[in-house]
Amino acid sequence: MYSFDYLLAIVVSVLLVMFSAMVHEVAHGWAAHLCGDDTAREAGRLTLDPRAHLDPLGSVILPIACALLGAPVFAFAKPVPYNPARLRHPRRDELLVALAGPASNLAQAVLGTALLGATLALGRGSLPAETLYGAMDLLTTYVYVNLVLCFFNLIPFPPLDGSKVVLYFLPPAARRRYYELQQYAMFLLLLLLYVLPGLLRVDPLGIYLDATAGQAYAALMTALAAVL
Repeated sequence: MYSFDYLLAIVVSVLLVMFSAMVHEVAHGWAAHLCGDDTAREAGRLTLDPRAHLDPLGSVILPIACALLGAPVFAFAKPVPYNPARLRHPRRDELLVALAGPASNLAQAVLGTALLGATLALGRGSLPAETLYGAMDLLTTYVYVNLVLCFFNLIPFPPLDGSKVVLYFLPPAARRRYYELQQYAMFLLLLLLYVLPGLLRVDPLGIYLDATAGQAYAALMTALAAVL
């Protein structure tokens, strides 16, 4: 049986992941808008209204299952639609649109760290210890969740944003083939990251996230401690 505190922590983590994933998708849409493609705006996706973004499987069931299984909490919102043909400089702008998502998560992690610092500086001695510790847990989770989303999405495998970096360097024929295969990519990605590790007893995703998100989190907390 799971304790109440453990289940509460899962709920908080999932809510933070859902919010961070929505910001991620809106960032894609805004980047596309700035590059000349208004597909996302026309579809009503340049909003933080959860109803416009949440996917029952990717935004709710998957992160809850990951948390209950002790795996890194991963989630995705409904991808923001965009039309590369409407971009002013399609090849360059498609890369910028892709990187806007991870960049938004990195920005949220930095913002969360700043809010954590402000909470510690202003809350010591003025807030009840329980309230202060609760706020610290919330903000540290928010920072780490966004770092995980940032670096997870930078994995160079379709349909993740990192694949667009590889796509940028492909010749036209290979790019067309990529678009044809992309519809199957999420299934293959989940197979590689969650099914095979269980069979082979090797967790490449965990190793990668420890080396990227984990190290970035440690660096942010070290910088914060130095300032305080």
